[in-house]
Amino acid sequence: MNTARVTGFGAQPISTGYHSDLFSVSLTESLFNGQAFTAVKQSDSRVQAGEAALAYARQIVALEVTQAYFGVLQAQADRSVAQRQTNLLENIEKQTKTSLRVGTGDIISVREVRAQFDAAKADLIRANNAVTIAKNQLERLTHHPTGTLADVTTLQAIGPRPAVVGPWLATALKNQPLLQQAKATLKVSEEQVQFAKRARWPTLTLSGIGQHATGTLIPPLAVNQAGASLNLSVPIYEGGSTAAKIHQAESLSKANQASLANLQDQITLDTQTAFYDLQDSVAQFQAEQQAVTSAKVSWEATRKGYEIGTRSIIDLLTATTNYAAAQRNYDLALYTQIVDRTQLKAAAGILTPMDIRAINDLLQTRPSQ
Repeated sequence: MNTARVTGFGAQPISTGYHSDLFSVSLTESLFNGQAFTAVKQSDSRVQAGEAALAYARQIVALEVTQAYFGVLQAQADRSVAQRQTNLLENIEKQTKTSLRVGTGDIISVREVRAQFDAAKADLIRANNAVTIAKNQLERLTHHPTGTLADVTTLQAIGPRPAVVGPWLATALKNQPLLQQAKATLKVSEEQVQFAKRARWPTLTLSGIGQHATGTLIPPLAVNQAGASLNLSVPIYEGGSTAAKIHQAESLSKANQASLANLQDQITLDTQTAFYDLQDSVAQFQAEQQAVTSAKVSWEATRKGYEIGTRSIIDLLTATTNYAAAQRNYDLALYTQIVDRTQLKAAAGILTPMDIRAINDLLQTRPSQ
């Protein structure tokens, strides 16, 4: 509702009240906007960076779960070795005490065995704690109770395939998601330089308006209006903010270029390291297989020699310690060989669910040693 008092039209002022309606619609279409075009390209690059980050996160999760899984198995194997060593030393201690009582032993041997036995019990406590910690780490990653884990029964050591590092480096520099993310991020920063520079460009828009109005000082009057306009906007001066944004974008782009170069070097180093680690793990695993067999034979021979009096208690303790160390080294080499396979694939950026399933196929109930 409106109230109007108008003077100047005749001798008497006009005083009236009236109702008015006004409806309008406007449409604007950008015909040329350089910044908007660059912003679309930036969005595409950000999507690529996000997809690469997701792919990298999936591979890292797979690698970390694999490492944590075999970390539990390694801790359990160490605990088993510690338990066996404790049992062996306990039996040796009983034998030395018996020999001392019947007059064929000596107190020094008893004390030496007792010291080794106490150390073995301390090792067993540490091994039990290590199992708990390893299980907690796996449960933190999987959010699932550890339960009983399947173990490796037999393993054929496998080195890198191909057996030369060059193809692995080429694969890593092409497929590593972390590198793809960095490249996409660099592209975003380069496009940001364009975006900042195009703030100086003119923009051209087409606008249209339609309007309907009723109710004025002349009550019967109705206005229906339509119009169109072509608008050109040219920025002239904004206090130096455009130049500052350009310099800022250029500096960020240079920083991202340096980060990308550094990341390429790091990926190259990680891939080379993973390649040679896997190569070494084959030889190490084979060597530890032989070492544990030799240590067992040596321990059995020393034990029999001690029983018949040809070997001393020090020899038996040394053989027992060496046998336990060989068993630990074998278990470590076994699990390292498997984890290193996964590590090389992850370093090259090609770790897939099929690789995890291949490891799954190696897992069964492991027979007692």
